[in-house]
Amino acid sequence: ILTFLLYASFHLSRKPISIVKGELHRYCATLHEGQVGFSSWSRKASGTPLRQPADNETDCSWAPFDQDNYQQLLGALDYSFLCAYAIGMYLSGIIGERLPIRYYLTFGMLASGAFTALFGLGYFYSIHSFGFYVVTQIINGLVQTTGWPSVVTCLGNWFGKGRRGLIMGVWNSHTSVGNILGSLIAGYWVSTCWGLSFVVPGAIVAAMGIVCFLFLIERKYTWPWRCHLPLLAVSAGAPPDTCAGCFDGDEVTHNCVARFSKPAEHTPGIKTGSLFQGVIEFSLCLLFAKLVSYTFLFWLPLYITNVDHLDARQAGELSTLFDVGGIFGGILAGVISDRLEKRASTCGLMLLLAAPTLYVFSTISKMGLEATVAMLLLSGALVSGPYALITTAVSADLGTHKSLKGNSHALATVTAIIDGTGSVGAALGPLLAGLLSPSGWNNVFYMLMFADACALLFLIRLIHKELSCPGSPGSKGRLLTCLPHLAFLNPRKDRKPTHCP
Repeated sequence: ILTFLLYASFHLSRKPISIVKGELHRYCATLHEGQVGFSSWSRKASGTPLRQPADNETDCSWAPFDQDNYQQLLGALDYSFLCAYAIGMYLSGIIGERLPIRYYLTFGMLASGAFTALFGLGYFYSIHSFGFYVVTQIINGLVQTTGWPSVVTCLGNWFGKGRRGLIMGVWNSHTSVGNILGSLIAGYWVSTCWGLSFVVPGAIVAAMGIVCFLFLIERKYTWPWRCHLPLLAVSAGAPPDTCAGCFDGDEVTHNCVARFSKPAEHTPGIKTGSLFQGVIEFSLCLLFAKLVSYTFLFWLPLYITNVDHLDARQAGELSTLFDVGGIFGGILAGVISDRLEKRASTCGLMLLLAAPTLYVFSTISKMGLEATVAMLLLSGALVSGPYALITTAVSADLGTHKSLKGNSHALATVTAIIDGTGSVGAALGPLLAGLLSPSGWNNVFYMLMFADACALLFLIRLIHKELSCPGSPGSKGRLLTCLPHLAFLNPRKDRKPTHCP
């Protein structure tokens, strides 16, 4: 629960920029006496040319986003944050596996809170320098990379493989919960004092950093007396008195092997982690899946404002339905992958359904608010499902691969490799959306559909491998096949050995 709240606060602090975009560039025209209306996006959606007033009394834009190239400038803000996040993620995993998770995560949350609030202070101090906002976004992107490897490593230390899909599917809803809370908090002040849309989330992240320092427990303690079996072939080079495995509920784990074995001479790094089967394919798949997800994260409120003619606050509140759908999509993907024991096939099915769904969304969302609501829920589930599964259960599975010989610290590196590659797509998506949206939102959706197709393409080999071995047991079965003397721990008496990889 604590890691859920910690990372939800990270996403809470990322959402304000997408809500505030409609306020940074807006055109106010006096519609009635004493009433000011929001009309720039509705004018553009209807094809009516924007008319610049003779004076600046009704121009409500915030410099420097009051220029004609404002969409490129707003896209550059997204790209600055996400590009720094992608680069920093590779380094974060290496650093994170060598430092205590609690201290590392606390530092990241305090720094992230400070720079999120700093962006909002530009409103109170009337800062109109584009460089100020770009630098703030870059530094914030770098410090936020401390979050994901840390929380996934912590969760991976607590739960075995057999329950990861469901548990991490539920746990990964922190992304959507954080986005929803961030939208609501930022939307509350966006029309009156958009600086507070950043200051308040920044304060929340910093406060959660203090909670992390005080209460985070990095790993579950396994009692030595529960490890009572002789070593066979679990960890090469381990001393003779090392136990073969620990029985933890219904899982055979290697926690005690890591604790009682002779410490490894070095911690596996990025080069070793990249050799694990499936890491490259899942990383490239996540690149395109995250491109789609983060394009929605940063540009959906603006799209709703444009198409449905709503103000920034209403669009922000409506966009939370995409994240509500994402909660159900992540849980559904986890349940299916646990039941079928086929991670790649589950992701592939949802990606296959997501592409046509996005096309339908781009078509019928223009028909009215009701159609937009329905498609937001469905699109959120199909887009977020594969993204959630790869960044959680798949990363944890690969990060606890047998080649690591029980070294759980390498989970931070493997997680950083996968999520760092995905973050490259997260940086490209909003940037491409900013470049394509002036020519029409349909082009943006075509780009998203193409990205979904590419994500599916990179999973073809893994899907074929899974489907060609329908009788393959799960991680628990593979361990028991390799260690037949532990068969009494297996509740399924009819389980047969398998030769599938």
